[in-house]
Formats: sequence, C-alpha cells, structure tokens
Amino acid sequence: MFSLRPLYLLCFLFLASCASSRYEYSYVRGKTAVLRDGQAIAPEKAPEAVRLAIAAANRIVGSPYCYGGGHGGEPAKGYDCSGAASYVLAAAGALKGGATTSYGFRSFGNSGKGKWITIYASKGHVFLSVAGLRFDTGYTGQREGPRWTTRNRPAAGAVLRHPPGL
Repeated sequence: MFSLRPLYLLCFLFLASCASSRYEYSYVRGKTAVLRDGQAIAPEKAPEAVRLAIAAANRIVGSPYCYGGGHGGEPAKGYDCSGAASYVLAAAGALKGGATTSYGFRSFGNSGKGKWITIYASKGHVFLSVAGLRFDTGYTGQREGPRWTTRNRPAAGAVLRHPPGL
C-alpha cells in the first residue's frame, strides 16, 4: 500500500521554507550596535566594513524619503529604501558597480543571515540589519526616511541576503 507520509513531509518542508521572515531586535553585548540620539555606535570589535556602513548610515539618518532618491552614490537630498541600502553597502565596500533596486537585492551577495549585516529584500522594499540594528526608511515609528531603530518588523516575502564575509 502506498503511504502519503513522504508527500505530507515534502509539503510541510515546502511550506516551512515559504514562512515569512521577520526582523527581531536582540541585544548581544559586544556584537550589537548601540543607538544614541538616533545615531548608531558600532561595537568595539566590529569589522572595519561594519564601522564604515554604520558611519555612512549615520550621515543620511534624518534625510527625507524620496522615491528614486540616493541612487547616485553621493549624498542626496532624499533616499528611498534601495537608495539608502545601496549608499550604506557601497560605503562599506560591499556593493560594487552602483546602486541596485529592492528586487536586485534579492539575489545580492550570499543567501541567509549575515554575521554583521543582513539584507531583507522583498519585491517592493529592502532594509538592512547592521550590527543588530535595523536601518530602514519606514516602519520605524517616525516619519519616513532613513532611520535606525530597534523596533521589530514583519518582512513577509523578503529573502535574507548578506555581503560575503559579513
């Protein structure tokens, strides 16, 4: 007699792999950046690329949200989600060849969570976790635009990617 158990197991594994991802803030001493007055402070032992990413993000914190903004590589008058993420990753030396879109980040770097930097990329939005803090243009409890936050965020449909080595 034919058993349906293998089929059920395959369906379960498929559905589990489709489960929505989520950013969850968790402080880990020596590994998580500290948030002070809207600016992130890198952990002492963070790699140089992470320090550069945090410094770049700090430079644009408080900029207004601007659809299509920030894709030129230089500081802009405003940033959208992918422009802000591109600016930060380029400053860290992790993004070569210019800015990309939220959809483009879905295949950027390596798959899965990174040790220091994780990219949450869906078809219409992207945000970063850098040294444990979320860098995002929305869902921060503040006006839109690039901001650091410890606020948890659902990330349905997002894939997690990270720069190699980070």
